[in-house]
Amino acid sequence: MAANGGFRMIRRIACMMATVWGLAHPAYANDTPVTTFTLSNGMDVVVVEDHRAPVVQQMVWYRAGSADEPVGQSGVAHFLEHLLFKATETLEAGELSATVAANGGRDNAFTSYDYTAYFQRIASDRLELVMRMESDRMVNIRLTEGDILTEREVILEERNQRTDSDPRALFREQMNAVQYLNHRYGQPVIGWRHEMETLDLEDALSFYSKYYAPNNAILVISGDVNPDEVKTLAETYYGVIPANPDLPKVRERSAEPPQTAARRVAFEDARVAQPYVQRSYLAPERDSGAQEKAAALYLLSELLGGGSTSYLANALQFDRQVAVYSAAFYSGTSLDDTTFTFLVVPAQDVTLEEAETALDETIAAFLEAGIDEAQLERIKLQLRASEVYERDNVDRIANRYGRALTSGLTVEDIQAWPQILQSVTADEIIAVAQEVLNKETSVTGWMTRAEEVPQ
Repeated sequence: MAANGGFRMIRRIACMMATVWGLAHPAYANDTPVTTFTLSNGMDVVVVEDHRAPVVQQMVWYRAGSADEPVGQSGVAHFLEHLLFKATETLEAGELSATVAANGGRDNAFTSYDYTAYFQRIASDRLELVMRMESDRMVNIRLTEGDILTEREVILEERNQRTDSDPRALFREQMNAVQYLNHRYGQPVIGWRHEMETLDLEDALSFYSKYYAPNNAILVISGDVNPDEVKTLAETYYGVIPANPDLPKVRERSAEPPQTAARRVAFEDARVAQPYVQRSYLAPERDSGAQEKAAALYLLSELLGGGSTSYLANALQFDRQVAVYSAAFYSGTSLDDTTFTFLVVPAQDVTLEEAETALDETIAAFLEAGIDEAQLERIKLQLRASEVYERDNVDRIANRYGRALTSGLTVEDIQAWPQILQSVTADEIIAVAQEVLNKETSVTGWMTRAEEVPQ
């Protein structure tokens, strides 16, 4: 492969990993006006004010994602996300999106392990319009067998394009399955193909009736709004929807057993353009009222693999020249245990075994040498700057609140996070590294190019 093509592939790998672990701008602005209240039916509402532009974003977050799906129905949460753009009692199929577009806005939805979210970004004087339509599909969706057949083909084709045609996605899928032997984080959000093919109307409606209720939802409004006006609108459109009395009080999750042996994945595919090594460890997530360990892990990921000045880059790419790319990733916004992950793309003529050995040696050297206090302070300074940039994007702010709140955190936790990051010490980072980076509890994957089969 040509050199330029190789570097393009490396950049795509890097972008893919950063997207998967959601690392961009982890801090939050403390002085942004935030108002919270709960409707009488149990729906939580968060209003984040930003009056610099006449724009508002409405997001409805459901505490239900792929990790909440019944066994044998992988992909039903994402399937239902697609189906909610079909007809309701008052709207034709596609009418919601068409109405938003006709009013100069945009809308979409997305599903992850711990949540499903729907949003519209529009001029602030159109908030009532989108709130009326969004509240309608919370309770009034009307699905047909034809909808099921059509949309099931759509999600299967989406899997074809985004997963089955991409060896990196298939490799990541296998790594997750090996990382989580019992927890539902081990299944792909889009679903396993053989289970997606059997999803039916009853599966979709069962998930809808169980989880799509105001007492399982969080309404996040960000932008040029008045909290009192938002409250009046929310009570008018969402407050009249009955709560689901049968909603489980605790989210039903199967626990992951203790890992007692290192696990390995060897993935071969003839389409692989750039072989690489990936290593992941189970790691604690951000817990409400106890985010210090997660903050230390985030700073550890930045110190070890957060760019061209990181410890891994200096050791593997510049000093030893055994890698052309290296990184560490950690995202603590998760309801249950998450992962701390390394990625190393070996240099030309360096084997994956040599790259893995170099990674192990570099991690050991880092733990032995300790943390460069100047580098740690530079990272903290960058985080303080990111708090300022965070204020300029109503979409990003709303997403930060929604992801955190559906993962068991509170508004107070979100607002405390920047200061917790600043207060973490070098000793605390080394301590959590020694706790989490245990080779016996790791999963190591090699993604390699399969040899062509002789004719």
